[in-house]
Amino acid sequence: MNLQELINNKKTSIVDVREVGEFMQGHYDGAINIPLGTIPNQLDKFKTMDGPIIVYCRSGNRSGLAQTMLKQMGYQEVYNGGALQDMLVYANN
Repeated sequence: MNLQELINNKKTSIVDVREVGEFMQGHYDGAINIPLGTIPNQLDKFKTMDGPIIVYCRSGNRSGLAQTMLKQMGYQEVYNGGALQDMLVYANN
């Protein structure tokens, strides 16, 4: 499944792992903000996500770390959406 199909899937959760201030300056419509450093403390939020999870950040670096972290915690369907700008391209398709 490619990223566009994942985004179009109504069960997919989109998570912005940037800091709150970055999120407030602009984000993918419908994304929730869970900063990378808070992921271990926010597992209850992830447990409510019953479909694929796409994580993104400013450049794709932090989202790559988030993807690795979540997979190590047992989440199988976690995808790195890359940078916010990459995600916004998909939003316009």
